[in-house]
Amino acid sequence: MVQPSDTLGIWLHHLEDEADAAFLYRELAQAERDAHKADLYRRLAGVEDRHVEMWRKLLAEHGHQVETPPPSRGARLRAWLARRAGSGLLLPMLLQEEGREVKGYLNLYRESPDGAVGPTALTLAKESKEHAETLAAMSGSEGEPWHKTGAGGFLRNVVYGFNDGLTANFGLVAGMIGAQGGLDVASHAVVVAGLAGMAADALSMGSSGYLAAKSEREVFEHEIAMEKEEIRLMPELEQEELNLLYQAKGIPEAQAEALAAQIMQDPSRALEEQVREELKIGEATSTPMREAWVTGIATALGAFIPVAPLLVSRGPAAIWTSFALAMVSHFAVGGARSFFTGRGVFRSGLDMFLVGLGVAGIGYLIGDWIVRLL
Repeated sequence: MVQPSDTLGIWLHHLEDEADAAFLYRELAQAERDAHKADLYRRLAGVEDRHVEMWRKLLAEHGHQVETPPPSRGARLRAWLARRAGSGLLLPMLLQEEGREVKGYLNLYRESPDGAVGPTALTLAKESKEHAETLAAMSGSEGEPWHKTGAGGFLRNVVYGFNDGLTANFGLVAGMIGAQGGLDVASHAVVVAGLAGMAADALSMGSSGYLAAKSEREVFEHEIAMEKEEIRLMPELEQEELNLLYQAKGIPEAQAEALAAQIMQDPSRALEEQVREELKIGEATSTPMREAWVTGIATALGAFIPVAPLLVSRGPAAIWTSFALAMVSHFAVGGARSFFTGRGVFRSGLDMFLVGLGVAGIGYLIGDWIVRLL
């Protein structure tokens, strides 16, 4: 029986992925100095070879005789980088790839559990899951790589919203001052443009925050649904996973095993445990409206800084005060960003100071150029 071209393409893609994984595991084994880890990588490569043969057999049964594909360009490039930068570079890539395979194989199984590829896909999903968990343990990662549950907090939204409003409106005000022909006085149009820019920035960032939080909630719902499906399809692996999670918390092995077995008797309770312990999704997550208000207000406050002195006076002193306040604020918000980036406060602040200076200079020159052009 010949499969449709789109289905054939999906099967060939999985075949190539498995062949690439076998190649990369062998590269890891060669680069690894720890004999135990190197042996583990070689064994994982052997399992991937078996996966390749499973796909070749399935394809042959449906009228497509194919050879084992050579390593793709992407796999060869990753191997080349790993040989020069160390196996630590390749391990996270393989972890992500195993996670994608789990998700892809589960999707194949759900689409046709009793079809030609259903049993094979479920077997491959289980073994890829085991690989992913092994790699996650070796790399020190938590949770499962096919679940993406990272989220920004309140402070992050404030800092980045403030930064966006400040930089964007500072450039707009500088451009309007450049368009009026000098720094002698800020016209009424400069103030109006600054206030309009503040409102537009706040609305834009607020709506982005709303949509981001809404998307995050949808991602969580999808991941929880996927975890529920994994508990249904692979209860023995999920039980072992809970067992290991409890042992990692210091619970004795026998007690952890008994507790995991007891919890898995109730699928709803098992799902609650996996969501909390594995996916790290808490009960309280940000609502879309809260994200919209926090991000929008922070953006408006940042955008108001370059305009504020011009509401009091329109002379050169007000213009230079606006510039000074904006530059100090850029340095301050850059320093605050270091809380998330891990960089030094001064270096991060200096980077943002230079960004603000560049935005002001370019904005001023563009405004002046446009007026001359018109």
